[in-house]
Amino acid sequence: MIKIMSFNIRMGLANDGINHWHCRKSLALSRINAFKPDLLGIQECCDDEAQAGFLKQQLANYDFFGVQRGGHSGAAMEMAPALFQKSSFEISERGCFWLSDTPEQPGSLNWDASFPRTCSWFRLRHRKTRKKLIFLNTHFDYQPLALVESAKVLLAWVRKNADTPMIVTGDFNTDKQSKTYRILTKYLVDAHPNDENTFHDYGRIDTDCPIDWILVSPHFEIKSSEVDHYHENDLYPSDHYPLLATVQWKL
Repeated sequence: MIKIMSFNIRMGLANDGINHWHCRKSLALSRINAFKPDLLGIQECCDDEAQAGFLKQQLANYDFFGVQRGGHSGAAMEMAPALFQKSSFEISERGCFWLSDTPEQPGSLNWDASFPRTCSWFRLRHRKTRKKLIFLNTHFDYQPLALVESAKVLLAWVRKNADTPMIVTGDFNTDKQSKTYRILTKYLVDAHPNDENTFHDYGRIDTDCPIDWILVSPHFEIKSSEVDHYHENDLYPSDHYPLLATVQWKL
C-alpha cells in the first residue's frame, strides 16, 4: 500500500489575521502526522524558515524538494514541494519544470497566467516491492487559458514518461467539469472522483470547489480516498482540506 496526501497549506506570507500560518502550523503538522503519508504534495509553501524551514525540521523523516516559482511578485519564493517518506522509498532522480512554453526555463510565464508555476518530481523505488514510480506535485494558475495549456504541458511530460507508473498531486484551481480535468484524466485516473469540496476559505465555502486532486496512472488500484475535514472549533489547518488516498500496485 502507498498512502498519498495533497495539501495546500496556504502561503505563510498571506495576511490572514487569526488564520495566519503561525496560528495554524501545529494543527497543519498534526494532520500530516495523523495520516503519515508515504508521498506528500504540498502547495503554497514559502521557501523561508517560518514555513519550509518548520516543515523540514518537523518532518525530518521525509525527503523534501521544492523550487521557488520565481517571477517578480511578492510570492516569487512560493513553491510546491514534493516529499516522500525515506523509509518507504529510495530516490534515483529529482527535478522541476515550469508550466509554460519553455518548461526548463526557471520562472517562465506564458499565456494569461498570473504567476510562474512549477512541477516538482521524484523518480523513486518502493522499498517493499522494489517497483519504480514517479511522484509529481504541482500548483496550477487560476487563469482560464493557463489552466488548459498547463494541463497540456503536464500531460506531455506524463506521456513522455509513460513507461513508469505515475502519481500526481496538486491544487489545480479548477473543478472537475473543466477542460483541464478532462485533459488530464484522458491518461490519469482520479483517486477521489467525486465533487467533494477541498477549498473552503477557512470554513466559509462548502460547495463547488473540488480543486485539489490526486491522479494516478492505470498501474495502481485505488483502495480508499477521503477529504480530511478536521478542525478545532474555528481553527482550520489551512483554507484547503487535505486530500488523502491509499493505492496499491495492480497485479
